[in-house]
Amino acid sequence: MIHEVTARTLLSSSKQPDPWFGIKYTMNLYRGCQHQCIYCDSRSECYQIENFADVIVKINALDLLKKELQRKRVKGTIGTGSMSDPYLPLEATRRLTAQALDVIATHQFPIHVLTKSDLVLRDLETLRVISRSYAAISFTITTANDELGKQVEPGAPVVSRRFAAMAQLAKAGLLTGVLLMPVLPFIEDNPENITAIITRAKDCGATYILASFGMTLRDRQRAYYYAQLERLFPGLRAQYERQYGERYSAPARGAKRLEHIFREACERHGIATRMPFYEPAPPLQPTLF
Repeated sequence: MIHEVTARTLLSSSKQPDPWFGIKYTMNLYRGCQHQCIYCDSRSECYQIENFADVIVKINALDLLKKELQRKRVKGTIGTGSMSDPYLPLEATRRLTAQALDVIATHQFPIHVLTKSDLVLRDLETLRVISRSYAAISFTITTANDELGKQVEPGAPVVSRRFAAMAQLAKAGLLTGVLLMPVLPFIEDNPENITAIITRAKDCGATYILASFGMTLRDRQRAYYYAQLERLFPGLRAQYERQYGERYSAPARGAKRLEHIFREACERHGIATRMPFYEPAPPLQPTLF
């Protein structure tokens, strides 16, 4: 179901850009997600989303964005995609993300888009305008296999479409890369999957790949994930329970070895394992004459 709400604020702020994604201001135009990835951390109790299959639309988001950007004294990267993908299927008709990008371009703020959707290509020209300051588009890709992707990310565009979108963005001169996270234990944590993602990312013009080898397993997130494991991968839930118990996180099997393989392959292909962040232009020096 789709629910419309009036929000009090839109942008949340941090003192410093976060060390992974360079984000200073977080923007969520939607809550809940139609992609329904079986592993999504946003189902956790702490986020207070009662039914993650429902999507909450912040109908006053654009007015809030205009007002809040006018008041910002510090230019910093706006990140979108942390709690809900900015390019849900719903975005094709609602166009909240498209209009928000127009506002961001007008105010000349930098942007980092985190997504699993090739719908981002619709807004390529706006992103090119924003990229005069800074624009990065990161695609979450946890498997190189479309069929496995359909199982673990049932509502999202298949992986091959994301790679194709990445190639178009890179060809247009935009900064783009991969979020190789989470890496699902017993499902995606094998060298063949990791190296296949790196090879395809290189072929599609990725500048960087950010990786985290494992996943979180928190309260409602764990319950939902385990139910899906029983449905999709019979017997795997028991392996998780033996391996991880009630732990908050589930490291990938052989995580250190996988990280070594990952870094060696990225170096071989000339792909960075950290992304370049927005850097404000230095102030103009006054002249004597």
